[in-house]
Order: sequence, then structure tokens, then C-alpha cells
Amino acid sequence: MIYSSIGYYALIIGLAISLPIFFFSIINLRNNEILDIKIISFSFIQLLLVVISFLGLIVSFVLSDFSNETVFNNSHTTKPLFYKISGTWGNHEGSLLLWLLVLTLFIFVFLITSKNLLKNYRILTVLFQQIIIIGFFFFLLDSSNPFNQMFPIPNEGLGLNPILQDPALAIHPPILYLGYVGSSVIFSSVLAATSLNFISKTWAAHIKKWVLISWIFLTLGILLGSIWAYYELGWGGFWFWDPVENVSLMPWLALTTLLHCILVLEKRSTLKSWVIILSITTFTLSMSGTFLVRSGILNSVHTFASDPERGLFILSFLFILIFISLFVFFAFHKSDKKEIILFSLFSKETSILVNNWLMMYFLSVVLIGTTYPIFLDVISSEQISVGPPFYHKLIIPFLIPFLIFMAMGSQLRWIKSELNKKIYLIFFLIISFLISYLILKNFGNNHLINTVLIGSAFYLFLITIRDFLKEKKQNLSQNLSHFGFSMLILSILFNNIFSSEVITNLKVGETFKNEKFKIEFNDLKKFKEENYVSFKGYFLIEGNRSREKLEPELRVYNQPNIITSEADIKTTLLSDKFITINTVQNEEYFNVRYQIKPFMLWIWISVLLISLGGCVSLFRKKSL
Repeated sequence: MIYSSIGYYALIIGLAISLPIFFFSIINLRNNEILDIKIISFSFIQLLLVVISFLGLIVSFVLSDFSNETVFNNSHTTKPLFYKISGTWGNHEGSLLLWLLVLTLFIFVFLITSKNLLKNYRILTVLFQQIIIIGFFFFLLDSSNPFNQMFPIPNEGLGLNPILQDPALAIHPPILYLGYVGSSVIFSSVLAATSLNFISKTWAAHIKKWVLISWIFLTLGILLGSIWAYYELGWGGFWFWDPVENVSLMPWLALTTLLHCILVLEKRSTLKSWVIILSITTFTLSMSGTFLVRSGILNSVHTFASDPERGLFILSFLFILIFISLFVFFAFHKSDKKEIILFSLFSKETSILVNNWLMMYFLSVVLIGTTYPIFLDVISSEQISVGPPFYHKLIIPFLIPFLIFMAMGSQLRWIKSELNKKIYLIFFLIISFLISYLILKNFGNNHLINTVLIGSAFYLFLITIRDFLKEKKQNLSQNLSHFGFSMLILSILFNNIFSSEVITNLKVGETFKNEKFKIEFNDLKKFKEENYVSFKGYFLIEGNRSREKLEPELRVYNQPNIITSEADIKTTLLSDKFITINTVQNEEYFNVRYQIKPFMLWIWISVLLISLGGCVSLFRKKSL
């Protein structure tokens, strides 16, 4: 109980510390030419208090302090220590406290790493960030307090949802939040720079580091969530256009577009309006995602809470932030005609601009597909779900020009390129479509859209390989990320086109057979584990030149009382063999789902390469 009390009072004092930060910041705006050390000191104290609060919650989980309502609702004495700790942020209240921790950490890091920049710019960034921090303090203390007390004290807790008791999901939220909260620093920074007319090459070089940090963590966070959903939920794929998946994808699309605009601003001092709007959009989408998930509006396996009061608070707070950002943009941002630089149709700027528009189109499709069911439900009480066919039909045709412009753009110069020196681009395009046609023809798939799409991905793939062989190291980060992206698209396409699946009902001892597979259900055994009972099935799968033994599980957890299906996956360089079992109600049969998923491993490797490109750019001294 004492640790919960310490955590609670640390939150209250942390909120109070915002007052001296505001006070000394406003005074320092008018006086002195250097940043007042008191601002840094109080920012550190605020960070320290939030750390103490977060540690108080962790200790409460570790000690199974069920006088704490959050611990009672999300833990149990039989839960392994690792999941007691990760359960701290595996719930609504704890995850928001983690948000607050990263918010205070990032603004402190910003202060100590921006010493060479304008004093007023640093102070205004702190002030805008403090508005966000204060909003989260109030949200936690008012409607999402992680330290609410219970009396009488229960002997046991309700436990954590078993599907959340997974190593990948334990580290997924912190990494994802580093990406989300990184966008808050970008948001505060761009408002401060716009207020001072400081949107310049110098500012772009500084904020690019924060854009990269946010982008890298958001990319890795999405990757971990995708891997977890693949093997834990038993859906048998890497992406399902689940609403909460989309909520994380939207800020990533905006952040990726912003990253390229920052590069143009740093090199050519143009696209300033794009940079400002995208910075605001990225953070707005991150906050909107928090609103949609925390309010319970979205119907998803990922959602934490279903409290309209919480959603209303976040929505109101979001409107305030949007109003402030729009006021700053229209009141202070003025286009400087002297800095408007014209560039040729065949230039790097043009290719980036075209792909910016395409990225915004993709973002719009995902946004509409995610929010349309919500508005329809409110207006007409009609409930629908928007599935993969909607996204595929609207995104895939525009992915073709996106990949082609992405490949060509990396080969063009700033301002203007000489086309007579770029004949090889046409040659590579022809070769790419020829390779695509031959591959698909060999496998009996002659759809034109697949040929063109795979050809476009191969085009980017071949161009980046050429760059690795010919270009100097200054383009290494771009080449790594583009190469990873081309591999990602190719892996996804081959995965979708060449996957195969069998769904059948079998008893123990029965066999299923078709022209591709023979599935033998040989045995079912029971095992007692620390916090669940496992029923493991033993299967022998025979196919063309392959023979695999797979052992999927059904797990019966006691706290809470839930049955989960655990997939067994055999991974090779070329494909995954994936099997799950589920009970059939009131029957002795088990529903068996067996899939062969080509190139699954390369999907994960591709995303790691994309992130690695960002890391290379972040840690190199010169701009890439």
C-alpha cells in the first residue's frame, strides 16, 4: 500500500512542478540571453517524480498489492514475475503512466541536447510540451488513476488477459510509445519554431534526429505487434487491417512523409508548409489513436478500456491541441517568396513531392476505413466492418506509381537531372517486368495487376542493389531503407499470392488428405504449467517432399479463466508451416487450421532493414 501512496503523491507533486517550469520559462523569454538553469533543473525533478511514480506501480505489481485497484484488475499471485512487471503497462492506467514517463523524459533530453539553438525556441518548445504533459497529468489523476485504493483488500487479483502474457507484447508497448511520444517533441518543436519564424535548414538538421528516433521506434513497435498477432492470435498472417493496427500505421505514414520533407527542407530550404502540417498531423494521429483505443469505440482485441468519460477527456484535450496548432500556423507562418525555389519536373524534389501525395492518399484510405464504421454507427446505428478487400482495392493500384517514383527519385539530382544520363532506368524497368512475368507464368498466375505490381517492386529492388554496388557510403541509410522496403513489398506479394490453407475438423486418430497435404492427428496430451493447463496436439503433416511434426496447444488459464490457442510454427528461409487447433463446442472434434505462408521470415527481416537504415542515418555525423 505504501508504494501506491508514494506513486500517487509523486504524480501530484510532478503536476505541481509544472508551475515553476512555466513561471521561469515566461520570465526567461523576456530576460537573459541564455537558458535559465532552473528550467532544466525543474524539468529533471518532474522527470524524477514520474519515474518514482512508475516504479511505485511496478513494485505494487511485483508484490501483488491488491489494495491497488489496477493491480487487482490486472495481476494474480500465480502470474510469473516477468508478466507481473510487464503487466504494469499492459493495462489502461499503467500504459498512460508510461506515456507520461516518456513525455517528461523526452523534453528533458531535448533541453540538454539543444544547447546550440535559440534560447527562445528551446523555451517555447518546453512550454508547448508542458501543455501536453499537464493534460496527461490531469487525465491520470482525474479518470485514469493507477493508484486507486480498494477496501477491504482482496486476497487475489483477477489476473492479466493470457494473450497479453507474451514476451513480444511485453516490450511492444514501451517501444511503440517511444515512437508516439517522440512525435510530441516534434509537435512542440514545430510550433515553437513557427512562432519564431525559425523553420530553416538549421532547425531541420536538429529536428531530423527526433523524427528519426520517433520513426525508428514506431517502426519497431509495429513490427513487434505484428509478430505477436501472427503467432499468438492464430490469425495466420502479418497484417489484418484491424482498427488498432491501423491506428499505429497512420502516424507511421505521416511520419515517413515528414522524414522525407525534412530532408528536402535541410537540403533546399523548401516544403516548409508541408513540414509544419505533417508535424502537427503526426502527433494528432498519435493522440487520435489514443482516443480511439482508450474510449472503447474501436472493437478490437487490442483495446484496453471502454469508458466514454476517458474518451471524452482525450477528445476534448485533442481539440485544444489542434486549436493551438492551427492558431500558431495561421498567425505566425508566412511564406517567404524569396525562399520559394522552383525545381524541374525531373528532380529529386518532384519525386519526393509526388510520393508525398501518394502517402497522403494511403493515409486517407486507412483513416476512412478505420473511422467510417464509427460514424456510420453513430448516425444510423448500423454496424459494419471494413476488411482487407477495401484496402487492397484502393491501395494496390496506387502502390505501383509509388514504387516506381521511389526507385527513380533516388537516382535524380536536386533541382534538375539530365535524362540522357538516366537511360539505365528504362532498362531496369523492362528487366523488372520481364522477371515478374516469368515468375508468375511459371506458377500459373497470369494476372496483369500482379505482374505490374511485382515488377514495380523488383524495379525498386534492382535499383537499390545497383546503388549498393556503385554509390558511395553517404547514401547507405537511404539504400538500406529502400532496399528493405522493396524486400517487404516483394515478400508480402509472394506471401499473399502463393499461400495455401486447409481448414478441417478432426478427432484424435483421424487423418485428412487432399492433393497437397496429408494431416494426421496422432495424439493429444495434457500438461500442468505454472499458471495454465496445456492440451498439446501431435500432428504429422506430409506434403510434396516434406514431412513435419507440429504440436499446437490449447491453454486453459485459471486467472482469468480463459482458453487460448497457441500456434506451432516451423520457420525456414522460404516459408512458414503454421498450425492451430480449437475446440468445437459440444463435440469431440477439433477445428484444425494448417497454412503454408511463403517468405514470412523475410517480411520481418525487411522491416528490420528499414529500421536499420534509419539508425544509420541517426548515428552518422553528416546528413544522408
